[in-house]
Amino acid sequence: MADAIKCPPLTRSSVIVAHTLIKPYIHLTPILTSTTLSDLASTPQSPSALKNTEWKGEGPARPKMRFFFKCENFQRIGAFKCRGAFHALARLTDEELAKGVVTHSSGNHAQALALAARTRGIPAYIVMPTISTPSKIAATKGYGAEVIFSGSTSEEREVVVEDVIKRTGAVLVPPYDHPDIILGQGTMGLEMEEQVGEMLDAEAKPSSDEQGERQTAKRTNGENGTHGKTRTGRRKRHLDAVIAPIGGGGMLAGIATYFSSSSSPSSSPFSTPDHKTHVFGAEPSFEGADDARRGLAADRRIESVRTLTIADGLRTPVGEINWTVVSDGRKVRGIYSVSEEQIKRAMRLVVERMKVLVEPSAVVGLAVCLFDEGFRRLVEREAGDEGWNVGVVLSGGNTTLEAVSDLFAAPSTEEAEREEGVLSREGDRVAENVAG
Repeated sequence: MADAIKCPPLTRSSVIVAHTLIKPYIHLTPILTSTTLSDLASTPQSPSALKNTEWKGEGPARPKMRFFFKCENFQRIGAFKCRGAFHALARLTDEELAKGVVTHSSGNHAQALALAARTRGIPAYIVMPTISTPSKIAATKGYGAEVIFSGSTSEEREVVVEDVIKRTGAVLVPPYDHPDIILGQGTMGLEMEEQVGEMLDAEAKPSSDEQGERQTAKRTNGENGTHGKTRTGRRKRHLDAVIAPIGGGGMLAGIATYFSSSSSPSSSPFSTPDHKTHVFGAEPSFEGADDARRGLAADRRIESVRTLTIADGLRTPVGEINWTVVSDGRKVRGIYSVSEEQIKRAMRLVVERMKVLVEPSAVVGLAVCLFDEGFRRLVEREAGDEGWNVGVVLSGGNTTLEAVSDLFAAPSTEEAEREEGVLSREGDRVAENVAG
């Protein structure tokens, strides 16, 4: 790919340009709401839930949240990754495209790049570890890519990638740690801002009958603030916060890039300089998968992660370029982590209450909103009675009925936490640290 130094700057304006380039190739995924889940998040946790936390013995937080779910599980290939892949190809020259593209991935990026290459009519070479799940191997081949197998370590994968480049001249498209990928993933932020703004704008326009009733109510009861409205009684027309999963960090860095400069030129009528949308990251804590949170605490990037968290799309350490965005407190307010059991509980709620099938990695943001007392206290403190409109990214839905069934049918918590560990073609379950 292009030298990172020669790429467009990581700015809101660059995200807007990226969206223009990829719009013909991606789905405008829907924003869904759920009164049930919003009410659950706005209900205090039980004292027993705080027993093993630093807030033991204290009263639980009473935040008010209204959720807006960005459903990237309905995106092409079933996940957000195709945004970055299509943008990366859009930035290549015709000469570079003619040589084809190569990457190493065991997951959604493999499928995304394969689809983008097929759409552009060019070869794609995907290096996949032999421990990759059979369904993901089949899907990548189904998009027309040539799959080359490698060992599971980064060194083994990189050697195979170099061999492919020498043999074919193909251009490397990394899974997440590149400005073109970051800007492509950031287009989610632009869409969320516009879609939620339109939804809230429509709500704020009452019918003539409703208008008469509200005028009567105002004269009778005054303008008392309610959830979702400002203190003057006007319903807010913007997102107060967005929370997204973080693995390699391309998605979170892209969304944070878009929202970090609200005063920059924007195509959205819902972007105004008088409000700020706060951006948060979410990740699993199992076996050190919370490298971003730990890195912020230590003021350094954690370079290696080795975990069997059920959120298998988040088993990757944050990339170097992404870290420069994620570690900037002006762009990302904070990173929170959740347990395997909390991820499972959030996933069950999405499937059973919203009737939406997602993978475990997709629900870590929702799990933070529901169960992380630190985050909930922050919302209570800063949002008050008005509450926050919170955009929650459901990043993908690439799982199987068998995997979901196994996850919730496991006989013990310990086994449940590992049920979606990578299953190799030989049937072995192996921990991996591979790019998503």
